Amino acid sequence: MTTFEHNLQQCRDEIDQIDQQLVELLSKRREVTARVGELKSQVGMPIFAPQREQQLLAKLRKQALSKQVSPQLVEDIFRRIMRDSYSSQDEQGYQCIKPDAGKVVVIGGNGQLGQVFVDLFSRTGYDVAIIEKDDWQQAEQTFAHAGLVIVAVPINLTELVIGKLATLPDDCILADITSIKDKPLTAMLAVHKGPVVGLHPMFGPDVTGFIKQTIIVCHGREQQQYQWLLEQFAVWGALNYTVSAKEHDDAMAMVQVMRHFSTVSYGYHLMQENVELEQLLAMSSPIYRLELAMVGRLFAQDPNLYTEIIFSNPDNVVMMKRFANRFLELLTSVEKGDKLDFIDKFTQVANWFGDDAQNFLLESTSLLDKAREHK
Repeated sequence: MTTFEHNLQQCRDEIDQIDQQLVELLSKRREVTARVGELKSQVGMPIFAPQREQQLLAKLRKQALSKQVSPQLVEDIFRRIMRDSYSSQDEQGYQCIKPDAGKVVVIGGNGQLGQVFVDLFSRTGYDVAIIEKDDWQQAEQTFAHAGLVIVAVPINLTELVIGKLATLPDDCILADITSIKDKPLTAMLAVHKGPVVGLHPMFGPDVTGFIKQTIIVCHGREQQQYQWLLEQFAVWGALNYTVSAKEHDDAMAMVQVMRHFSTVSYGYHLMQENVELEQLLAMSSPIYRLELAMVGRLFAQDPNLYTEIIFSNPDNVVMMKRFANRFLELLTSVEKGDKLDFIDKFTQVANWFGDDAQNFLLESTSLLDKAREHK
């Protein structure tokens, strides 16, 4: 063995030893965070503590600088470690905010998103019942003991199901978790005299818990009666964001409808052009690879879900036509070779984004760094 090979092997052996120590420390840290989860569950403290997380990350970045280590590297590592810590705390269970809530009934509880709610309510100690389309003969008996009924069925069935809930106990909370809010909330207020709340979980069925997930809350009636439910979401780690039903639907037209429609259109265009995906990926930049991954992600899911979201409100067509017109407006500049007009419009948009544009650049750079690791 040459001197170079010997020295290289020594370095590699030392790195292996350090790596083993890191794994052992991570194991010890996870044991401690699991105990933290037990303590939090005893008093009902939320799993996710944003202020504590930010303070810890700031401290670690400062320490990294003092040790001449990249603060970004340290933050990336510890964000991943903390994500695992939240998972270990999730395994410890949660405090039940309202043990006397009565039966929690999830209509559509065997569906993908319904199962997430059923799992968390069950693990927290609530008495949970599921009603599917073949269970309606026994539904009246189940509803008689219900303290909370959650409608978790597809959008096109939501109002139909809500119409069957006129006999709920007056003190029963009625909620839905569909991605539109104005019509379901109006329907629930009309059919039920008791507390009503509209909910929209801003995540898909692939999640295993609510930690760092946003749930949009649209108040309906008797907020004080369902306040415990919102507190339970917070204990599970969710971030509750309150808006009116109309504000929600207006925002979702941008957040969901337009984006989903644009993605479907782009995927449809790729198919019609019969592009070679593997060749496209091989020659793509990291940002395009990430964008293409998001397009492909949509087509790996249930088409009925996205169809119902896009078709949910006729007003969405008007908004999407405005988008199409602006697309054509910019295309006209390209067709005419009018670079000055294109730059002018680009600058107008950049000014509209303001400081957020730079923030999004930094955020997307971090995502791209992670995407490169998986290439």
